[in-house]
Amino acid sequence: MIPLLPTWRRHAKAAVVAAAMAVTVLLTPLPAHADDTAPPPFTNGSGLTLVGRPEVHSSTDFTLTVATGQLSGTHRIRILLPRDYAADPGRRWPVAYFLHGGAGTVDDAAAAPALHSDAMITVVPDGGLKGWYADWLMQNTALGAANWQTFHTRQVVPFIDANLRTVADRAHRAVVGLSMGGYGALHYAEYRPDLFGHVASLSGGIDFGMAEIRATVVATELNLPGAWCAVSTSGTGHCTGYGTYVDSDAIFGSPYPVFNADHVWNELNPAAAGNLAKLSGTAVDLYTGDQGPIDHFTAMATRTVRDRLDRLGIPSRFVDYGDGSSLSPTCDGGHNYGCWAPALADYVPRLAAAFGAAG
Repeated sequence: MIPLLPTWRRHAKAAVVAAAMAVTVLLTPLPAHADDTAPPPFTNGSGLTLVGRPEVHSSTDFTLTVATGQLSGTHRIRILLPRDYAADPGRRWPVAYFLHGGAGTVDDAAAAPALHSDAMITVVPDGGLKGWYADWLMQNTALGAANWQTFHTRQVVPFIDANLRTVADRAHRAVVGLSMGGYGALHYAEYRPDLFGHVASLSGGIDFGMAEIRATVVATELNLPGAWCAVSTSGTGHCTGYGTYVDSDAIFGSPYPVFNADHVWNELNPAAAGNLAKLSGTAVDLYTGDQGPIDHFTAMATRTVRDRLDRLGIPSRFVDYGDGSSLSPTCDGGHNYGCWAPALADYVPRLAAAFGAAG
């Protein structure tokens, strides 16, 4: 019979075995599992290079930073995914592109909860404090390269289609914007009807035939106080400004109708009949209030666009919520998210239904 080990030796042996087991566990790879908060992986492409790590707000809300030769510096793209995006890997989704207003950022989208829809992907690309969704005539200002139109339509859209499970056709792609972004949305829908089958403009500067709207663009170039910055696009009520001063002709050239000096304004005017005719077959929604020094003029511009679409026989849905009382208790009919958030809450479910009807 083998004598039992002394008690202290048995304890020492047990400790050695336990330590060995612990080391084995530490050295054994853990089973792979998904990070519930990590966004889908993205790769460079379409002229965009990812910079740093994403800002993760939640598993379905994150912001990428990219660099592109079309713009100086780096720029953010906020992406809002449907709740079931990860759980349903075989499903593809329609996409809405939301264009923020002047003096705004991609984070303004948080002021309109309806944009984070479970029926679609929402993409919010940087539009600059005063980019006006244009390829600028002047590329040698203090802001350097400024090809916003090319960045959005020829880089961001294919980049998103390459990295996310989208339904990559015009019937399942929308462009929606407010204020400066309202101009951008209507202009992009006219410029690239092959990309966008749905467009919505909210309080948009969508008639360059109006001297007041041209003056607003110039005011943003010069970073003058007031203009459309009477209230911040972030809904804070404080003007954040339009950034670095640039020449008053930097974006669209001279605004003065002398010797055809304003030909670019005319060519890019969303309210021009020739441009509106390109919206045939596009679902058009127009929203505006009519209160205050800003929406007083956006209402005029929006009515002009509606009337010209009617004459062209192109259907549109026009919501003039006036003083806001018919829209929401938060809306005063002015240029702010107190009106835009409920307007988007009205529009997004309609857009989701249209996406669904497209199959």
